[in-house]
Amino acid sequence: MLPAELIGFKQRGKSITVLTAWDSLSSAMVEEAGADVVLVGDSLAMVILGHATTLPVTLDQMLHHTQAVGRGFKNPINKQPLVVCDLPFLSYQCGEDKAVAAAGSLLKNSCAAAVKIEGAEPEVLSVIERLVRMGIPVMGHLGLTPQSVHKIGYRRQAEDKVSQERMFSQGLQLEEAGCFSLVIEHVPAAAASHLRERLEIPVIGIGAGKDCDGQVRVTADLLGFSTKQPPFSQALIPGHQLCVEALQNWVHEQRLEGGNPTK
Repeated sequence: MLPAELIGFKQRGKSITVLTAWDSLSSAMVEEAGADVVLVGDSLAMVILGHATTLPVTLDQMLHHTQAVGRGFKNPINKQPLVVCDLPFLSYQCGEDKAVAAAGSLLKNSCAAAVKIEGAEPEVLSVIERLVRMGIPVMGHLGLTPQSVHKIGYRRQAEDKVSQERMFSQGLQLEEAGCFSLVIEHVPAAAASHLRERLEIPVIGIGAGKDCDGQVRVTADLLGFSTKQPPFSQALIPGHQLCVEALQNWVHEQRLEGGNPTK
């Protein structure tokens, strides 16, 4: 799937489904589940690598995990989900040339067909415009932007009229800069709905209500593997508990059998 095809999804009223993956096992599950888009999110810094925030993950690590994601797909290339990779902290904040090199290396050396960038500051908009001119599709991200954790924390964003108007303006700027879609995270549902109506590109929500053009979730959150569950993403199953209990049963069985050689 080409990134621009998501705009057609919006025009046809087809909801867009986005799930994260971080290795070949998770990407195989997400592909089999039928997700339209696989996001190799920098959330893997917390979910897989054990960091407290997304900031420590490096470009080399994002490339490593994206390559592993690609190896997990089983369908022919034209049947595989669209793969979007997060550009990690400091891979695009330090200028256009560095951002082009970072994004280009991901697309050149992995299955990623697009990158995701947080924010809409003037410097970020210039980077996005440059990337798009260079043939690198960009997904935007507004609302709660985890790479700005030390500035805004993890609290819900755009709760007052002034900040909502700023978000609406930034959404339009991202669309004009050439983004093919926009993730909107942890904002009031009414604000996300209004933004969706204003934009021609798809607005994909997470913790932003149901009136979006699609939804994105961290797969580990949905499967109940996360140690700290986000308030806007409830687990579908108690995955951690189920896995621990299954392994405990196996360990117990091995100890019993090991103590009785006649079995």
